[in-house]
Amino acid sequence: MTEHTLAMDILQYTISGLTVGVIYAMVALGYNIIYNVTEIINFAQGEFVMLGGLFAAFFVGTFGMPIHFAFFSAVFTTACVGLIMERFVIRRARNTGVLSLIIITIAISIMLKGSAMLWWGKDPYSLPPFSSGGPIMIGGAALQPQALWIFGVSALVVLLLTLFFRRSVYGKAMLACADNPGAARMVGIPVRQMVLLSFILSAAIGAAAGVVITPISMMEYDRGAMLGLKGFGAAVLGGLGQFFGALVAGAILGLAESFCAGYLSSGYKDAVALVLLLLALFFKPEGIFGSGEAAKLKKF
Repeated sequence: MTEHTLAMDILQYTISGLTVGVIYAMVALGYNIIYNVTEIINFAQGEFVMLGGLFAAFFVGTFGMPIHFAFFSAVFTTACVGLIMERFVIRRARNTGVLSLIIITIAISIMLKGSAMLWWGKDPYSLPPFSSGGPIMIGGAALQPQALWIFGVSALVVLLLTLFFRRSVYGKAMLACADNPGAARMVGIPVRQMVLLSFILSAAIGAAAGVVITPISMMEYDRGAMLGLKGFGAAVLGGLGQFFGALVAGAILGLAESFCAGYLSSGYKDAVALVLLLLALFFKPEGIFGSGEAAKLKKF
């Protein structure tokens, strides 16, 4: 293998790794939003990603919607699923303890997966790319135009989240609930509404990730479990509750998977997230950027 070929391979694996890594980062952001406000690990987060992709395919295939309208429709519909999940399940079980609530999210995950299988079947669904055109060649490596949409949507989500938490009243209220829920109640912040908002935001972000990745990798009813697991690995590796950590850890996971598939075997790439997750839990359980002093909500 020549140096030129090696450099091309490395560049190609880097592009592929970052493309999938930002998806893991978006899934991790969804975990962190809910964790910051409720201390719950929402194991249905991967199903939000799956629903986003399948709803978009449904709107395009059944109603003939343009892909961009289908994107927003799928995000809105999945956000409604998050609203229903919190309002009619999580809220009613809020006095059962955090561990019980986490188990409930696992049950919801199984229910959503089964419902998706009954509605859409077991066949994978695809979406047309957001823009036409062939791959963009960079130093001999191919960059799909859809990957640019993935990077763009991910950057927009991060920017909007940053503005939301730093500038908006609701964002500051959510941060206050995460920092000290008792004090937040005393100054009149509706903590339960902030919890509801966290589930809506988490579902919407997961759905956005699912729609933008479907044109590249397709989507089926059981994809959510693996995406959720890898997103959880990114959240733990970066530090639960740490948004910047989720971005960095997602990129690390994506790059590790890509280089593992390229230089070892594609059969091992799904194990990379599990190995890194275990290493993080063993040697640095607070994550790369975690302080071990994350704000926690004991009751809501």
